[in-house]
Amino acid sequence: MKRLARLFSFLTLAGLVLAGALLFWPRETETPDPEIPLPLTGTVERIVIEKAARRMALIQDGKEVRVYRIALGFSPAGDKEREGDGRTPEGEFRIDRRNEQSAYHLSLGLDYPQPDDRARARAGGYAPGGDIMIHGQPNMLPDDTLITSDWTAGCIAVSNAEIREIWAVAPVGTVIEVRP
Repeated sequence: MKRLARLFSFLTLAGLVLAGALLFWPRETETPDPEIPLPLTGTVERIVIEKAARRMALIQDGKEVRVYRIALGFSPAGDKEREGDGRTPEGEFRIDRRNEQSAYHLSLGLDYPQPDDRARARAGGYAPGGDIMIHGQPNMLPDDTLITSDWTAGCIAVSNAEIREIWAVAPVGTVIEVRP
């Protein structure tokens, strides 16, 4: 009986030691799933839009941290010339306003038209257009709906989830580069 009691005590003590060792044993860090991007923090310094590729990249610390598929104006080839042409302007801009009450899910305004756009339009006798935004989908649609064709009047559209992510890291003053 004493022998059985000692064996039981030994096994109990061994179990406690093992449990304690496992509690403090260094664990391997879990490898993040590459399909699930880590949340963005801080702010981005630049947003690069490549019209032909229908691609928008957020740049942070000189590196692409996020890439999105985009929809553009209904006639996207070429630089915006005038109001109603359905083109997205090309060049370097800055976010100059944020609108939570937009007709589209959140919008970030670009400082278009620039002085040279206004001068060209004035010389040609037409309006240069304006209200160019990066925005989500129309508010009248369900939140998870995504229009994938080029459908805007010259803006850059992403999904509602994507504009929420962009909104969180792109303050007024962020540089927007729109390439052909």
